[in-house]
This record gives sequence, C-alpha cells and structure tokens, in this order.
Amino acid sequence: MNQENKLGILYATVAYLMWGFLPIYWKWIDTIPAGEILAHRILWSFVFMVIVVLVVGKWRPFVDECKVILHDKKKLIGISLAAIVISINWLTFIWAVNHDHVIQSSLGYYINPLVSILLGMLVLKETLTRVQLFSFILAAIGVVNLTVSFGVFPWISILLAFSFASYGLLKKTVDISAMFGLTVETMIVTPLALVYLFFFSGESLAGSVMFSGTGLLLAGAGMATAVPLLLFAFGAKKIPLSMVGFLQYFAPTIMLILGVFVYKETFSTAHLISFALIWIALIIYMGAAQRRSVRHQAAS
Repeated sequence: MNQENKLGILYATVAYLMWGFLPIYWKWIDTIPAGEILAHRILWSFVFMVIVVLVVGKWRPFVDECKVILHDKKKLIGISLAAIVISINWLTFIWAVNHDHVIQSSLGYYINPLVSILLGMLVLKETLTRVQLFSFILAAIGVVNLTVSFGVFPWISILLAFSFASYGLLKKTVDISAMFGLTVETMIVTPLALVYLFFFSGESLAGSVMFSGTGLLLAGAGMATAVPLLLFAFGAKKIPLSMVGFLQYFAPTIMLILGVFVYKETFSTAHLISFALIWIALIIYMGAAQRRSVRHQAAS
C-alpha cells in the first residue's frame, strides 16, 4: 500500500468517524429548535467555506465557476436541487437526533447504499443484478418488519436514505469540485437561512445567545459540517471505491452504538431482526462488489 492510499484511508476514516459522532454535537444544542440549528449550520458552513476558498487562494477560480454555473441552466438547476435536498437531509437528521431517534438515523444510513441502487435503476435506467435485487429485497423486508412490529412507518430512516441518495445522484449531474460544490450549495440556501434567523428565531442570530457557549456551538456547526465533507472528498480520490464502500459503514455503526448504549434508546427484538436483515443484505452486496472489482482488475 503506497503513501497515497494510506493518506486516503486516513482522510476517509476520520470523515466517517466525525459523521458517526455528530449526534453528540447536536445533542449539546438540543434546546434549540431543529430549524434554527439548520439555519445556523447553513450560514456558518458558507462562511467557513468562503474562508477556506480564500485561504487556499482559489477565490478567482471560484468566481469563474459561479459564472459558468449561472450560464449553464442544467448545472444551475442540478446544484440548486442538490442544495435543497441536502438541507432536507440535514434538517431531518438534526430533528431525529434531538428527538431521540438516533437508532432510526443509523438505520437510514445503513440502507442508503441500497436506495442509491434503486434510484440508479429508476432514474439512470441501470440494470439490477440478481445479487443487488436480493440485497434490496432483504433490506425492504427489514423495513417492513419494523413497520409491522411498531405500527409506524420508519419515515426518518427512509427520508434520510432517500435524501442522501438523491443528493449523490444530483451531484453526478454537476461537474464541480467538492470545495466549490459545498460553497455554492450553502451560498444558494444561505439567503433562506438568514430570513429564518432574522424573522423566526428570536434573538439567536445577533442576541445574547451568540455570545454564549450555545452560540459558539451553533457557529461551530459550519466547521462540523464542512471538515468531514472536505476530508472525505480528498480521501475518496486516493483509495478504491470498494474501500470507500467499506468505510462508509463506520458512521451508522457508531450512531447505533450511541443510540443503544449512550442515549438508551429502545432496541427491541424487532430492531435486531431488521438490522440483521439489512446487515446481511449489505454483506452480500459488498461481497459481490468486491468480486466484481477483483475481476475488473484482473481483466485490465
């Protein structure tokens, strides 16, 4: 394994570890409404990304990229939709964590790769292999089991999975670097965040809360959002896709452990069965993906 691969694994691992422990951050400010936390997250993510762009000396290329996007209708629509979809994902996750649904959040990110397969089939007209179809059916049975057992559809898990998978799909339509992409996406929704903060959040933007520990945590949400995304973007370029696929399960696994052992959320037999079905589905899917990767490398 060369130095580039080692760095890639390090960057991606740190990114997924940060995502996995992110519920702890939102729990620290769970007295603040989820919509207000989201607005701060968007605003301070944009501020942080502008600082990053300036520090690395990429301001002129960033401005040029913005001009290209403004004159490319397809690109503008794609990145605008991506900004909206990821905002929905962020809001759902913050609300779920702060209303004691960390386990449901974990489930959502476990099934996200399988939802991506489904969207690829429906939108990109990709063909499902038998293994992919079997994996998806197993995961679907797991979701149905939770629904039947508790009489409530696990909408948090489904919304998190579909919103993040949709975000990934939209990002495929827009050829833009991770740094510029996140900066543009947060720039697009920052006006909405400011409107919310000025007109619906009381004193949280400019009042006393901004000079408190809570205020610092709200401002720090920008860094907590941007840093793992940038680390992941740098790391993913240096390692094989199969390795990325393996590392991505660090985050929901950490969330599950936090939900069960730290926040003492209910983890019943029904949860165990559903998670077991989804874990089996993912193992089968990852095993097939690994075999395809080995065959492809051997052929090339």
